[in-house]
Amino acid sequence: MRDTRRGMLVGLTVLTIAVALPLAVRWASRPAERGPSAEIVLPGGDVRRVSLADMRRLPEIVRRGEAQNQYGNWRDGGTYAGVLLSELLSGLDYEAIEAVAADGYRVTIERARVEDPVFPMVLAYARDGVFAPDWEDGFRLVVLPESGRVGNEEYRAVSAGSYWVKNVARVLVKPLPTTTPSREP
Repeated sequence: MRDTRRGMLVGLTVLTIAVALPLAVRWASRPAERGPSAEIVLPGGDVRRVSLADMRRLPEIVRRGEAQNQYGNWRDGGTYAGVLLSELLSGLDYEAIEAVAADGYRVTIERARVEDPVFPMVLAYARDGVFAPDWEDGFRLVVLPESGRVGNEEYRAVSAGSYWVKNVARVLVKPLPTTTPSREP
């Protein structure tokens, strides 16, 4: 009887190891979690994925901000943390970008606005200390001047708030126009 118990115990131990070992190997070899991310699609079609962890390694901008909508109302006030969009696009030649939200909303933004030092465009990853993905707006494009307010008139827009894109999933980089050489007869 004692040998039977010992045999059952050894068998149960071997079975446990046979099940647990592959699970432990799979868990240990899985890629490291990088958190939420957005894509930057380059003109040639290459995709660069930028994660929250990647952004947290870059210089952080933390400012209070809110934007005026097309009706003149001030919206989305809070303290935002993120990185300059121009920092994420550093080294790229482009004419404009198109920010694409998870719900399909799109806005094209010319390079001059992306790189405007008076109205810095930031890809925010947190608002009022709540970080994506817990922050329901996810990564959000915001404009954060030192005054904290982006009005329609001063931003020369029908709606300054239309540039504040929630849940940015993708940033399409629009190339500079190419010039074709003229043909001489």
